[in-house]
Amino acid sequence: MITLDKIKVNDKVIIEQVGGTQSLKRRLLDLGFIPGEEVACVLISPFQDPKAYLIHSNIIALRNKDARNIEVYYEGN
Repeated sequence: MITLDKIKVNDKVIIEQVGGTQSLKRRLLDLGFIPGEEVACVLISPFQDPKAYLIHSNIIALRNKDARNIEVYYEGN
């Protein structure tokens, strides 16, 4: 299992667990980062931070320090 900040462009993963502080966890869940959902990395900024993720037909940019709190299952597309 890896964290969301480690995936590359066009990788698709399944969210396993969301952690972090209570307020960060609530914010991530409200954005749709819910266990069992599929997420794909669609864009990485020139300095590698932040990255944009496609979830529920929405593109959401997350800083790597926040994405590290999301554990994902990656099969190695």
